[in-house]
Amino acid sequence: MTRDDFDYALENTRVILAPERQIATFGSTSFNFYLISELMDRVNQVRIRNGKIQAERPQILTPEHYCRLLLEGFGEKAERYVDQLREHARSIAVLRYGFQFRKTDLNEQTLSDSIDTVINRTRRQVENKNEPLSAIIQGVDDAWEVCLLKFTIDLVERSSGGNLGDFRKRGLI
Repeated sequence: MTRDDFDYALENTRVILAPERQIATFGSTSFNFYLISELMDRVNQVRIRNGKIQAERPQILTPEHYCRLLLEGFGEKAERYVDQLREHARSIAVLRYGFQFRKTDLNEQTLSDSIDTVINRTRRQVENKNEPLSAIIQGVDDAWEVCLLKFTIDLVERSSGGNLGDFRKRGLI
């Protein structure tokens, strides 16, 4: 995949329906996804991939732990730099999110219809099944995994503020 292919996938990823909830602060969260894309070489051929993304519980990385990660494989000069970081970064806490994309949960089908029709039909199905932890994403067929990763990163960004607030309320940071 070229840089242009990657950029094209990022620019053409669109969340049609986002999950109603964010990533849980104190437990894991499982999201269903429906990634819909047009086949580039065939007219009115649309692929739907659906599966699960498992978001593990966010973890707090303290400055001490984060600095240890930075030092892995580095020498004495790097240790001195990290010591300076420790002095200035006492109040910094970083959240680490873990995701597992399980291809065993992946199903795909190709339909003969317009992409708008497939999107609308999929949206009605998700809404009728009452799947509040489902997402419908429109993306690029050849780079569909890039589209899915963009969705997960955006989900982390939307969830992080609430997760940090939950940790603060409990006095964990």
